[in-house]
Amino acid sequence: MAESTDNLDSIKWRGTGFEFSFPRPALVMGILNATPDSFSDGGQFNALVDAPSRVDQMIAEGADLIDIGGESTRPNAEQVSEADEIARVVPIIEKLIGKISAPISIDTQKPGVARAALQAGAMIVNDIAANRTSPEMWEIVAEHGAGYVAMHMQGTPQTMQANPHYEDVAEDVARFFAERMERFRTAGIDDEQVALDIGIGFGKTLDHNLQLLAALQGFTKLRRPQLLGVSRKSLFGKLLGLEVDQRLAPSLACAAWGALHGVQILRVHDVAPTVHTLRTIEAIRKQT
Repeated sequence: MAESTDNLDSIKWRGTGFEFSFPRPALVMGILNATPDSFSDGGQFNALVDAPSRVDQMIAEGADLIDIGGESTRPNAEQVSEADEIARVVPIIEKLIGKISAPISIDTQKPGVARAALQAGAMIVNDIAANRTSPEMWEIVAEHGAGYVAMHMQGTPQTMQANPHYEDVAEDVARFFAERMERFRTAGIDDEQVALDIGIGFGKTLDHNLQLLAALQGFTKLRRPQLLGVSRKSLFGKLLGLEVDQRLAPSLACAAWGALHGVQILRVHDVAPTVHTLRTIEAIRKQT
């Protein structure tokens, strides 16, 4: 969908074992929560026997990437030990390697988990804690030549919804990304390894989330692919009074909005409906 992403002409996102060149049709990242307590599907796919069949289903539905997480990052979620998180995700990654062609992403904020997952065959680190002060995670990403998703978050999952405040949320997030890119380079990460996630729901009020969604196109000036993770999120409960299992329609609306305003990667629970939405938009867009 080149017409909607002029600022992403001739941009690459790559890591050891994968490379995507933009502009191109938007990528869909299917979510596999190997947890008992994630807000949307916790406990459904944490068994080693069930996870590969779910991954096969998502790939059949059109997922380009698979994001595996072993710790819930919903507001006030309990922290999981590094050992427990590794025990949840690494066996799944090992079982998938060689059986699927889609790059595997590890959704973790722990450097030790990232290292174990990359050693097991994951190719991308999806890091909600790109606001960290220590460079250890970035050094691990650089060492492995992995892809890296840097997400903006104010605070931690335990504190992020305690009265979040911004002078101008879009400008504040853009400044954060610009500063982080410098730190990533210092740690040895090439720009082409990095994608950016504005962090919907992570230290933001409903108004902050809506303002960021309205400002998506402006983030393309950073010339890095944007990942948008808004699938089934609580903002739809606040905005529309919907329970988690009722949030497909607004999730698709935001996916469509994102794809038309500079987003190149959609992180979703509902792969098939998202793929159908995106491919329809792209087909129409080609005629304009």
